[in-house]
Amino acid sequence: MALQIYNTMTRSKETFVPQESGKVKMYVCGPTVYGYMHIGNARPVIVFDMVRNYLEQIGNEVNYVTNFTDVDDKLIRKAEEMKTTVAEVAEIFIAAYQEDLAGLGVKSATMNPRVTQSMELIIEFIKELEDKGYAYENGGDVYYRTAKFADYGKLSRQNLDELQFGIRVEVDSRKEKPEDFVLWKAAKPGEVHWHSPWGEGRPGWHIECSAMAREFLGDTIDIHGGGQDLQFPHHECECAQTEALTGKPLSNYWMHNGFINIGDEKMSKSLGNGLLVKDIRQRFKAGAIRYFMLSTHYRNPLNFTEESMLSAEKSAERIALAERNVKHRLELDPQGATGQASGQITERLAAIVANFHAKMQDDFNTPDAITAMFDWVSLANNTLANPEALPANFSALLQAFAEMNAVLRLTTETEEEVAGEEVERLIAERAEARKNKNWGRSDEIRDQLNAMGILLEDTPQGMRWRRK
Repeated sequence: MALQIYNTMTRSKETFVPQESGKVKMYVCGPTVYGYMHIGNARPVIVFDMVRNYLEQIGNEVNYVTNFTDVDDKLIRKAEEMKTTVAEVAEIFIAAYQEDLAGLGVKSATMNPRVTQSMELIIEFIKELEDKGYAYENGGDVYYRTAKFADYGKLSRQNLDELQFGIRVEVDSRKEKPEDFVLWKAAKPGEVHWHSPWGEGRPGWHIECSAMAREFLGDTIDIHGGGQDLQFPHHECECAQTEALTGKPLSNYWMHNGFINIGDEKMSKSLGNGLLVKDIRQRFKAGAIRYFMLSTHYRNPLNFTEESMLSAEKSAERIALAERNVKHRLELDPQGATGQASGQITERLAAIVANFHAKMQDDFNTPDAITAMFDWVSLANNTLANPEALPANFSALLQAFAEMNAVLRLTTETEEEVAGEEVERLIAERAEARKNKNWGRSDEIRDQLNAMGILLEDTPQGMRWRRK
């Protein structure tokens, strides 16, 4: 079965065929770095990390570009509030964003271009639009002439004649038409600015992605991704800008993830119900957060509640525990792992992995792909219960798990690295203390582990630990 992707542009699933076989050009709109990542930002981050992982899993080299908007009105206001510069605000929150990415088990992008480092590209892009009659200047501002682009509205299925100007579109007397949008903004006194043919100023929001995507991925990319909220006006305006300039499709496939609600209410600043990822990570491991995000299809809305996160945590831990137990059982006889797994195990694993791929190739159906991983958990636990099971069976189990988990990353190195080595060291020290009948030190270590939230368990495979 070939990979099927739901293309927002056509409102249908299509067979994915990259422009160059084995190579995928992918652009995902990144954050405006004036604050910490919230749970709504985390969904596209995890969704498109999963998409990239699967594209690589099936043999593609993925050039994954996601930008940083490091100058705009929000950063200017934040800099005034913090009594610092826009550049310093950007550095603070880019670092925080990257820390959150690592904490969510998300791989770094191939490239993170910044607006402030792409100013020449952006200015040149606007000049070319102006030369073609798609842009005009008025009072130091430059606007895009939407009426000249006949296909404006094709992505979001918006009709210009029916748009409620003044509600969805900012009214400005300097515009030829209310639906025209800004490409270059004249700087106000004291604001950060760059020199341009139209005077001192800075870019509008939409133009930056068009300029950077074209520069780093070419006129047409394979996949353009982002949240559903970006479909209009941001992605619509990107289409209009790029395609007016190049005469080519900006992207062959458009992917948009659904909204996140907080307790059945749409997340918004006005409601004050935004949740920061850095705070959520204090309570839940990366695997639990990723499980929560991926247990609902990426195009569907997702409702964040305390109960849903606790449920995700239990489910993710069940998967992680099975993986740890299989690894521990294999460690008891590493030499035997080189043998041949039983035919029954081989056949069952092949069926589980094939089902996993079938679900992933159906527009990245991660909920059903996770079901396949639970089939693996059942097989792993049944095999663990058999004291006569071949070591090679456990090796085969781990290989199959690694193939699936490389995509979803429901157990990640991030979790194991945080305290795993220290926990293992303390457990080994406690075992030595008990062997030497040093009960006082043994009790001290037990109390220390308990304070760290670690529970010790005697299992048929030996002493194991898990988090409370």
